Amino acid sequence: MRVLGIDPGLRNLGWGVIDVAGVRISHVANGILHSEGDDLARRLCSLHAQLTEVLRSYAPETAAVEHTFVNKDAVATLKLGQARGVALLVPAQFGLEVGEYAPNAVKKTVVGVGHAAKVQVDHMVRLHLPGVKIAGADAADALAVAICHAHHMQSSGRLEAALKRAAG
Repeated sequence: MRVLGIDPGLRNLGWGVIDVAGVRISHVANGILHSEGDDLARRLCSLHAQLTEVLRSYAPETAAVEHTFVNKDAVATLKLGQARGVALLVPAQFGLEVGEYAPNAVKKTVVGVGHAAKVQVDHMVRLHLPGVKIAGADAADALAVAICHAHHMQSSGRLEAALKRAAG
């Protein structure tokens, strides 16, 4: 199964694609999309077009997006929420189910600690995906989201299989 992870941002939107085969995961690609334009609408449109191209190029079968956290700057939070809307919309336009994970859940899955530092997330992503060249911190976070989603999908698959066995 091919999984797309997205770390939403208005200036920089991180993305990462992994393949999952059983318990094995492997790196496919990662990058950072940079919004272009002078106003919010143009920047969102730019992210939409770029993320659409990522989905066309890598054809993921499922996607996951990190939840945004509310910070002290309400205007910045709203803008980030709009970029997150694009991050949810584009995979949905391709017919994908989109998982959503809180930053602490992603960190706990990948690092083992919910309040891990960015450097720890980057380190653990590199351990999960040996030899990976990461485009930057936002791409590392996106790969962590993809890994988190893969783990949750595997766990739910095992749960569904166990329930079917118990019912049968």
